[in-house]
Amino acid sequence: MEYENILIETDDHISVITINRPTKLNALNKPTIEELHRALIQLEEDKAVRVVIITGSGEKAFVAGADIKEFSSFNVSEGSQLAAKGQELLFDYAQNYSKPIIAAVNGFALGGGLELAMACHFRVASTNAKMGLPEVTLGLIPGYGGTQRLPQLIGKGRAMELIMTADMINAEKALDYGLVNHVVEQAELLSFTKTIAQKISNNSSSAISKAIKSINANFRDGTNGYHEEIKHFGECFNTQDFTEGTTAFLEKRKPNFKG
Repeated sequence: MEYENILIETDDHISVITINRPTKLNALNKPTIEELHRALIQLEEDKAVRVVIITGSGEKAFVAGADIKEFSSFNVSEGSQLAAKGQELLFDYAQNYSKPIIAAVNGFALGGGLELAMACHFRVASTNAKMGLPEVTLGLIPGYGGTQRLPQLIGKGRAMELIMTADMINAEKALDYGLVNHVVEQAELLSFTKTIAQKISNNSSSAISKAIKSINANFRDGTNGYHEEIKHFGECFNTQDFTEGTTAFLEKRKPNFKG
């Protein structure tokens, strides 16, 4: 499948999606969001892929926001549709993806860029990363899930302050807030993230998929996460990975999961 705004590289069960609009600091526009959606579908169907990493091209930006020219003349209906479609195609889709998605945040992750990183299952940042939701400086609020995911990750008070002030925070503060899991030098960002991805890919992909569903259930209104955990735990007993994992344990060898 051909793409204009992204690159995909797959090796040893790990796929790296690179958002490749360096002259626009990898800003998200409709075509890029649609390409990311198609790429995630493609990789989800590829049984050889067990972990996905999303990053940005160059050294300056992961994603420096949305393409403002694209929506500067929108009305209420068009604005609402923009947010709804974006959440459906990419942000909610990534959060509920059956395979782990790690954001490798290099440089600026602002607005929609931070929202994309937050929609991934967790984040690794380079030391030069800067993150923020500056939408209120445009007379907007975050529209791709930022008002929901940021409080979930760092707490209501800190999220209120960051969104209201439109301030950017550096990688160390993001680590202190719990917004990212690790901070490494930019030259080591991808290799470090791939090391984590490799550890994940060695484990049961079917169990990991059910773990993602169970964890996400805790953040859905009207859903009892404990009940979801019980259901998915039970479903694990009907998988080849369960048979292989328990057999390998009893035989005192490393499991060879097929997924």
